[in-house]
Amino acid sequence: MDSIYDTPEHALLRDQVARFLAREVEPHAAAWEEAGRVPREVLERLGQAGLLGLMFDPRHGGGGADALANLVFAEALADCTYAGFVITVLVHTDMAAPHLHHAGTPAQQARWMPGITAGRTLTAVAITEPGAGSDVAGLATRARRDGGDWVLDGRKLFITNGVQADLVFVAARTSPARHGISIFAVERGTPGFSVGRALDKTGWRSSDTAELLFDGCRIPGDQLLGEVDQGFRAVMRNFQTERIALAAMAVGHCRRALALTLEHVQSRRAFGATLFEKQAIRQRLAMLDARTRAARAYLYHCAWRVTQGEDVVQDVSLLKALTGELVNEVVGTCQQFHGGMGYMRGMAIERLWRDARILAIGGGATEVMLDEAAKRYAGPRT
Repeated sequence: MDSIYDTPEHALLRDQVARFLAREVEPHAAAWEEAGRVPREVLERLGQAGLLGLMFDPRHGGGGADALANLVFAEALADCTYAGFVITVLVHTDMAAPHLHHAGTPAQQARWMPGITAGRTLTAVAITEPGAGSDVAGLATRARRDGGDWVLDGRKLFITNGVQADLVFVAARTSPARHGISIFAVERGTPGFSVGRALDKTGWRSSDTAELLFDGCRIPGDQLLGEVDQGFRAVMRNFQTERIALAAMAVGHCRRALALTLEHVQSRRAFGATLFEKQAIRQRLAMLDARTRAARAYLYHCAWRVTQGEDVVQDVSLLKALTGELVNEVVGTCQQFHGGMGYMRGMAIERLWRDARILAIGGGATEVMLDEAAKRYAGPRT
């Protein structure tokens, strides 16, 4: 068993994901890195395999699974050395579509959820703006009523899946109150909604990232998700799912980097011996492995607490900070032990090194996460 929370079904899920990665992703993903996007047909094959809606309602093609099974999926996916593919999937399954799962009306779910779980409808979530990232209450994008419609105006930045998304869940201000934010479902092709530009990133190369523009974007009233002015709570709620997924990515990358490096140092010879025979190297790897195992245990504990309905904001904030920093240390050290080859494009460890950096920034920067946790030492925030 991989953890005390594991079940035989989890082992089967890991095997299924591993087979999918070996067959459908690893042989082709280098080309996706060059293209800057993951082909839609690959996402549809994930949907056909039943892997794009593990925690969603079975009535709409979901698996009805809990947070632990969803974590197993995210971590297994992160064994892939192409994190751009991984984040393309996890934004769809863990960061965007859950807004519809949690707050959508039966009619909204029946309209969009079957396509989401099948991989035909790709989703994105548009929260971040040029002047507001982790500070969700600082959003400037606005939505105003006009008869039975809503009209959106504003600009979103760093939106993963933004170029290809068929359906975007947009956070917009609907009242002057600091937390007066609502969530809207906006379909691609809606007049007034456009992709401003595709963004060029250091890592996550096969993940499309966009600037989105809303200029008098008119949508019907029935595309409001949940209640007016309750979007801030919805975003905060889903942040826990998002951050557990990102922590799973970080832990998965740590484990893969350590495995690649252990194989390398056991075969690479220098000064008459393998690198593994150098005490400093093998002890350093052992300590990083120990810290990765500890972080993984914390990760599974947080997901288990979600299944118990507990308040996990403080723990998940600490988890996100811990794993975001740890993955950069682990992958950076592993790259160092690869020597010059570790700096060459095309090497898995070099790609993991570039891709790891964002995990201490995206989804809540380390400093924001630590402050979020620290403020709760005196009791829950109101």
